[in-house]
Amino acid sequence: MSFNLSQETKKSARVQNLFVAALAFGCVFGTVTHASAQRVNPPVTPTLITPPEGNAAFLLGRGVGTQGYVCLPTSPGASTASWTVNNARPEATLFTKLFGQDVEIITHFLSPDENPIDPTKPLPFGDATWQNSLDSSKVWAQKTGAIPAGSDPSCPDSGAIACLLLQTVGTKNGPAGGNFMTQTSFIQRLNTQGGSAPDTGCSTASDVGKQTLVPYSADYYFFRAVE
Repeated sequence: MSFNLSQETKKSARVQNLFVAALAFGCVFGTVTHASAQRVNPPVTPTLITPPEGNAAFLLGRGVGTQGYVCLPTSPGASTASWTVNNARPEATLFTKLFGQDVEIITHFLSPDENPIDPTKPLPFGDATWQNSLDSSKVWAQKTGAIPAGSDPSCPDSGAIACLLLQTVGTKNGPAGGNFMTQTSFIQRLNTQGGSAPDTGCSTASDVGKQTLVPYSADYYFFRAVE
């Protein structure tokens, strides 16, 4: 009897935990959806990384993860090598605050653009991707501007990865038709910390093939076109 009671207690606790998680997820979705109708106020930024007029921020997420680098020859057949600084591989989770707790809203990674806006353009190996954790909708974007970290109050941490402006190059609804991320027109990466490729470990042909993951964090502002 005591065994059955213990099992039932554990089962009840699991059900309660699932209910709380589902309720929290619903609150997040409502919060994020409501945020889309509000004005998110990004900091003033240099023209090079500021979206053009006619775009307004609708969502902010704090990204925490890694930038991945591979050691490759500096040119075909070269005896020297360098980290793939211009082709870092992001893997991060974006969070927002809900009742004082960090709650996941988006995952950030590199993937092939499955639904390009301009299918006539050659597709790279992969584009920066942001996928909504609630409805699984996606946006792909490419860099259009950058400033060095430490060069502006919006990008103050000298030595970190650059702050960027990225423009949407593709979007895709989630499997159930969710389309929250598809409204994105531009993305700003600001307030970067860490993430830069190491200064050592990749200089000669013998280093080729090495890989490294460097922790980083950044603020991601998502913009959409407005009338």
